[in-house]
Amino acid sequence: MSTFDEDAIEAARKVFAGPVAFLKSAPALPHLPGADVPEVAFAGRSNVGKSSLLNALTNRNGLARTSNTPGRTQELNFFDVGEPLQFRLVDMPGYGFAKAPKDMVKKWRFLVNDYLRGRDVLKRTLVLVDARHGLKDVDREIMEMLDKAAVSYRLILTKADKIKPTELTDVAARTAEEARKRPAAHPDIIATSSETGLGIAELRAAVIEAVG
Repeated sequence: MSTFDEDAIEAARKVFAGPVAFLKSAPALPHLPGADVPEVAFAGRSNVGKSSLLNALTNRNGLARTSNTPGRTQELNFFDVGEPLQFRLVDMPGYGFAKAPKDMVKKWRFLVNDYLRGRDVLKRTLVLVDARHGLKDVDREIMEMLDKAAVSYRLILTKADKIKPTELTDVAARTAEEARKRPAAHPDIIATSSETGLGIAELRAAVIEAVG
């Protein structure tokens, strides 16, 4: 599990206590904002709790739209952090949503893949993994793609409050073990809960570390 000192935690808290604002949605690469500041992207299976985690991270209830319908996020959503602008957060379309039309799934996959492979200012991708289920093949597919593209990423467990502490310890250990075998993966993982706030301070520090 990841540890940060008090100074790093406090510095990150101050950054996210400042201005954070939605910039734009990009349905395709030509609509991306200028590559002028570092970016940290959030990737994960549909319904992994990405929007809720972004809201908890920024301490803003309505920044990212949450939905009980998997696959609602169909574009790359960009959020500006800091005044003056320091970096951007990128909310990516969820992957592994089987009920969406195949052509839509294909479009999402191309958008995600092309962005991850070709965005020079992308400093790290945070791959969110539901703590109740652990890593699945669809997660490993995007990890494989990130490994091949040499794009740095870190595994983040979500919904950690939904399982027993002993189960969380077990899934965290198994996830970390797999991360250590991946060439582009950060060796430390962070367990989070947008409901209880578990790991949110560490996640903020991890974002600041990535763009620093």
